[in-house]
Amino acid sequence: MPESIPQLPASFYAEIENLSDSEIATTALWPFVEGSLTREELQTIVSETLSFPTPVKHIYGDVHVLELFHGPTMAFKDVGARFMSRCLSHFVEKGSETTVLVATSGDTGSAVAHGFANVEGIKVKILFPKGKVSPFQEYQMTSLGGNIQALEVDGTFDDCQALVKQAFSDSNLNEQVQLSSANSINVARFLPQMTYYFLAYKQLKKTLSGKKLIVSVPSGNFGNLTAGLIAKRMGLPIHQFVAANNSNDTFYQYLTTGHYTPKKSVATYSNAMDVGAPSNFERIEFLYDKNLASIKSDILGFTFTNKQTLDEIQQIYNLHEYVLDPHGAVGHAGLKAHLQENEVGLFLETAHPKKFESVVKQALPSYPIHDVNLKGCSKISMNNSYAEFVNHILTP
Repeated sequence: MPESIPQLPASFYAEIENLSDSEIATTALWPFVEGSLTREELQTIVSETLSFPTPVKHIYGDVHVLELFHGPTMAFKDVGARFMSRCLSHFVEKGSETTVLVATSGDTGSAVAHGFANVEGIKVKILFPKGKVSPFQEYQMTSLGGNIQALEVDGTFDDCQALVKQAFSDSNLNEQVQLSSANSINVARFLPQMTYYFLAYKQLKKTLSGKKLIVSVPSGNFGNLTAGLIAKRMGLPIHQFVAANNSNDTFYQYLTTGHYTPKKSVATYSNAMDVGAPSNFERIEFLYDKNLASIKSDILGFTFTNKQTLDEIQQIYNLHEYVLDPHGAVGHAGLKAHLQENEVGLFLETAHPKKFESVVKQALPSYPIHDVNLKGCSKISMNNSYAEFVNHILTP
């Protein structure tokens, strides 16, 4: 976590619609990197990161969607992965080598693979759960080769994440190789994700007209939501967040019962959210001094089944001719369950529906399916074994 979270001046929010996206993101991130980068260096990294749009689109009434799928891998994680890869490249000394470890339930691996492809001095090891990512996601992770190695683990995302965490706490391993993470446990991965909340506010500001802004975030490992909470703490006028869960409802149960009980993740149609032990829960607790009442005042929780996810995709298309991916469908369902009068709602469409064609097609039979050819792609299958994982880390 950052040691402190600054308040941005009221003048920044008063003038935000007159600033460029790059200026907004640089201003938001500058307090966290001052002393490590010059403002000019940060501006260059931000410009390269935000090289694609993050548009807000009106769906109906007071409901809007923030499309975060216009990057190279068609998922919101392109922002964090691109920012982090450029930061790491900036700091890696010539002639040295850093190994980036990343566990993924689908989209993180894709974004990290493309963000770090061919970056000098960086090797990437991506762990993904066998049979639990879409063919398109697998293609994006396994088709690059070079410095990107995909490891297919016989287990769940939580198993992959546990292996990565164990590696970071292994002092013997860390003496042999320089490790870094590209999951949202890495502050350089999740902090830049707050920038698109600022960019969304810029686009919605005139629409608000005194109404409160509610933001619904499809939530799995909770890095995206935590980034939004930090933006709110910096003064961004978001009234409340909705944490929209699929059947992996650990956080929802925490809000309901007051007890945090991690559990085994279960496979759902919104697979990037299939997390039973979200890493960023500790960050949320830290932000609110473990005060449940304060957390509940800022975050509302909802949970939705696979059937409700399909129903949401079908209904939004039939009524408004907008195609949701399964994660955006959960986000919209959470927003719809909460939104009151005198509120403007924004939900995050975190991936393009193309990445989840087989799911979307169940809801919309006319939706086209594109064959994914994995021929020539490279992956290594492994057991859920730490010793085996270490061997892959140490293998050139």
